[in-house]
Amino acid sequence: MTQAVHKFGGSSLSSASRYQAVANIILGQCVAGDCVVVSAAGKTTNTLVKLWQSYTQGDTQAVSDILLQLESQQTQLLSELLQGELQRHLLNLLHVELKAIASQSEQKQLHEASLLAHGEVWSARLLAHYLQHLGVAAKNIDARQLFTLHHGQLVEQKNVQACGELIAIDRINVVTGFIASDSEGTTVTLGRNGSDYSATLLASYVHAQSVSIWTDTQGVYSTDPRKVSNAIKYPKVCRGQANLLARLGNPVLHAKTLSPLKNTEIKLVVRSSYEPEATPTEVVKEGYSKAKRFITTFENQDLLRVEQLQAGEVRDLSQLIQHSIHHFSQAGDVFLMVPAAFTHVVVQQLQGRANLVGSNLNGCAVVAAQNEVSSLKKQARLLLDEQEVVVRFEHEAGEYALFLTDQLIDSDALSLHDKLVTKGQELAIIVAGLGNVGEVFIEQCKDQIAHLQQQFDVKVVALLRSESMLFAASGINLDNWQTQWGIESLPYAKEDLLARIVELDYEHKVVIDITASEAFSQLYPDFVAADCHLISANKYAGTAELNWYESLRSRLKERNLYWRYNTSVGAGLPINFALADLQNSGDRVIEVEGVFSGTLSWLCSQYDGTKAFSDLVLEAQALGFTEPDPREDLSGRDMQRKLLILARDLGLSLNLDDIELSPLMPEVLAHGDWNTFLANRASLDSFIALKAEEAAREGCVLRYTGALTLREGKVMAKVGVAHVGATSALANLTPGDNIFVIRSQWYQNNPLVIQGPGAGKEVTAAGIHSDLYWLIQQLR
Repeated sequence: MTQAVHKFGGSSLSSASRYQAVANIILGQCVAGDCVVVSAAGKTTNTLVKLWQSYTQGDTQAVSDILLQLESQQTQLLSELLQGELQRHLLNLLHVELKAIASQSEQKQLHEASLLAHGEVWSARLLAHYLQHLGVAAKNIDARQLFTLHHGQLVEQKNVQACGELIAIDRINVVTGFIASDSEGTTVTLGRNGSDYSATLLASYVHAQSVSIWTDTQGVYSTDPRKVSNAIKYPKVCRGQANLLARLGNPVLHAKTLSPLKNTEIKLVVRSSYEPEATPTEVVKEGYSKAKRFITTFENQDLLRVEQLQAGEVRDLSQLIQHSIHHFSQAGDVFLMVPAAFTHVVVQQLQGRANLVGSNLNGCAVVAAQNEVSSLKKQARLLLDEQEVVVRFEHEAGEYALFLTDQLIDSDALSLHDKLVTKGQELAIIVAGLGNVGEVFIEQCKDQIAHLQQQFDVKVVALLRSESMLFAASGINLDNWQTQWGIESLPYAKEDLLARIVELDYEHKVVIDITASEAFSQLYPDFVAADCHLISANKYAGTAELNWYESLRSRLKERNLYWRYNTSVGAGLPINFALADLQNSGDRVIEVEGVFSGTLSWLCSQYDGTKAFSDLVLEAQALGFTEPDPREDLSGRDMQRKLLILARDLGLSLNLDDIELSPLMPEVLAHGDWNTFLANRASLDSFIALKAEEAAREGCVLRYTGALTLREGKVMAKVGVAHVGATSALANLTPGDNIFVIRSQWYQNNPLVIQGPGAGKEVTAAGIHSDLYWLIQQLR
């Protein structure tokens, strides 16, 4: 039984290394009985089209040259992927086929569809044999044995029977895309880029559960991501909009692809063969996704007015030129948009019924929900006028507005995407951690989201606490979230959470981590794979093992995702912003020193010898200034992690162990339980009294600091007890404050000082909101 059909386009098979990458995907994704549909490798179909054009023009030398080019391309693939007798066998087959093409050309017997079919035949044969070489049971199948058409219509019953007989259940079936046969057994094609159609057609015949279209992009975007850097990848797109985009020439999904899936439950996803772990776009039935906004551009089009257009004629014309043709009606006239290179063929075929209205036109289409199109059309026209773009023709119909212009449309430069698409975006917020800071953050959200809504549609969709979750895809009412939590929260496992996040139908998602959980921070790569931005008050991810940390950073960059963590150091103080600004402005940071713990700041500032240090610790504990076990603070590990985060912000590849650590207590007190600590607290008092006495003899005061120094190519990082001169900013620190003293190339003699509350639920929650506001500005 076929569970899945996977289709790989030409770009996915453009080289030997790409064949190997596709084989790895098949090994990981497919089981026996599954089908793999393939296009011709790389630009093979284009090359075959050139060969046909040269043949029809009688250019025998060009035909000969192109055959040599095809032989070279295919021989290279075979030689790099196979060896021994298998390689010789396929090279011999290739030689025989190329010789036959040359002979048919000489005898004026070349058949276009049969010629073009060679690209898919070669791809399927090579991939199947390469899989066999890897020890995978596989076979290649020529789709002309599976798909029969009669007068252009599929012979459904015959095709279902053929698929049932020829698709093997005990191996991977590698099937040619693009081609079929007519009732006389003559080769026909399914149109340019017809391999997508072949895949969905096959899936419907074998009752597969899913179809994956593997391309060179990660999914369906709001516009071409190669032209617009902030193009939005949509997690879900409804079939109707996908079909409209295909008719308008969007290259991700092609015309007719969706028709075989009508009235079926077959799942269709668009995925990247270059980044197979990236979250795909799922193309869903109407009503299962909200309408999205798109801008699709085109160039070098001719506009024809056609009289008496017949049913099925556009399909036949598209088949003839191997390109999709968009047609529409306006004021009683019928128009065709035809690639300029093929206008003469279409005009000739229409036999005097076509008149050229405009030539070599460029333009764009704005696609959106039907109730938004008129407004967006007006906005688009104003933007085009502002850019002095001459609109030659415009049209509005249903869910799109079309503009044809003389100039090329660059939607990024013209701000079309930013003004028309970005404005309609939604951001889903997942908040993890409902402790003191988390509760204040949510309380602040009520006012803050109302402010953000002026720029972005923001919804809190999930709240997480320990192993319980409240999830509402349409948004949680923050005015009574505690009541809703009590009624609707449920236990969850990692898999449940990730599945719900993947299913969210939002343009953007962000996980806000206000936990102190190392285990939760380990989920960050999974969140990134689900296309989530990250905001952290949690320090663990920022101080994780270097390879893991750098891998996370790399994955974020690959997916154009952001990670903000300003509150992981200094609560709401803008230390991360300051370091980034200094570096971005061309400055070079030489030293960062300071007190990064509100607890240790309070303890050292309060200590003057009149009260035992251990009494101050117990006092701070009672006031809620410390961790439940204050030894966590006295260990210095928290400041060590914060210094590592700052070091990595400066581009240093350090691990936690690279930072020297001296605790603010004797080593013996780190062992045993809290009662053991209390029984031996006198040793802490003696330890601190001695350190303070040493500092006093130098005219200094005792502080617990972190210091990072970068001089002459050397890095020194340490956390521990320091003797600070009485005139230093560190000596005059307000108890409980954090302070960061930054010396740089421009701030050497008079350092930059950032000081303020380094702890507290209100300031920390406000710092998280600052990160959220920053994120939304970037997304806008």
